[in-house]
Amino acid sequence: MKRVGKISRYLGQAWMAGVWLFLFGYFAFHAFQGDNSLAALKRLEVQQQELSALAEDVAAERAALEARTAKLANRTIDPDMLEEQVRLRLGFTHPDEVIVFIPATGR
Repeated sequence: MKRVGKISRYLGQAWMAGVWLFLFGYFAFHAFQGDNSLAALKRLEVQQQELSALAEDVAAERAALEARTAKLANRTIDPDMLEEQVRLRLGFTHPDEVIVFIPATGR
């Protein structure tokens, strides 16, 4: 009977060690795999850097467009900017200019 008591005591201790090993393994696995893992964190950091660079490019493009738009404001119309836009959008030319059409290649 003493032997059965020792075995049951050891089984109780082994069961608790097994639970702790399972918990450790579970959290270790999910630390290296899955949506919230260390690898996912690295991917998110790279994505953040790419998006930050894209945001800087968009901000620079917006600033350039705002500067061009400011030149077309009613208060201070830049004559050169106005002429450029009229030629571009409406196709106007000066009477002394010659227009040469270049046919597009059929590729």
